[in-house]
Amino acid sequence: MVPSGQFLMGSPTSEKGRDNNEGPQHRVTIAKPFAVGKFEVTFAEWDACVVDDGCKDYRPGDEGWGRGRRPVINVSWYDAKSYVMWLNKKTGKAYRLLSEAEWEYAARAVTTTPFSTGQTITSDQANFNGWITYNGSPDLEGQYRGKTISVGSFAPNAFGLNDMHGNVWEWVEDCYNKSYSEVSSDSSAHVTGDCSQRVQRGGSWDLDPGFLRSASRYWINSVFRIYYIGFRVAGTLAP
Repeated sequence: MVPSGQFLMGSPTSEKGRDNNEGPQHRVTIAKPFAVGKFEVTFAEWDACVVDDGCKDYRPGDEGWGRGRRPVINVSWYDAKSYVMWLNKKTGKAYRLLSEAEWEYAARAVTTTPFSTGQTITSDQANFNGWITYNGSPDLEGQYRGKTISVGSFAPNAFGLNDMHGNVWEWVEDCYNKSYSEVSSDSSAHVTGDCSQRVQRGGSWDLDPGFLRSASRYWINSVFRIYYIGFRVAGTLAP
């Protein structure tokens, strides 16, 4: 369970690696606690959906890296939505994708630094291209694993969530907008803008650490299935 609260969404103009689509910074209110999966949805969980005649019987490839507790990849935004629909039907509970604001709030876990780990992040803390440095991180001492790894391989953040930085990009509910200039101050998903493009958050195994920042945003066509994108599930709590 992620508690209610407020936070400053986006990044300051001084943050290294910042993109213009991360501003302007604005205060967001998380009015109610909500549930977030500790891990990215795994192949084992996806395969259970397929076995149960869910997920449109789609069996995504694993690139030869293995399935089990590795995050599911090669899934589109629509695929992620089909998993959530199956999960709701299976459990009778209110599961969904996170909104972009909820995702950043959960990733920051009360921090205001580029990462929940502070001003820098290392490949001992997340799965990314550790050969590339960020903001004074150790030069050429990190690992580049070149693939996904099992979820939960690193310590969780202060909210108890694993792999919010790295491993795979995570689909969220929102349509893509080039800036936050017309967004509201609540945490709901933005369903206006370019809805053929959906937002992903968190960075992935093949990227430099700048893309893992809590404020970093990526977007791509919602029908694309790619080997560096997965998703995480949220849950609306009963009143």
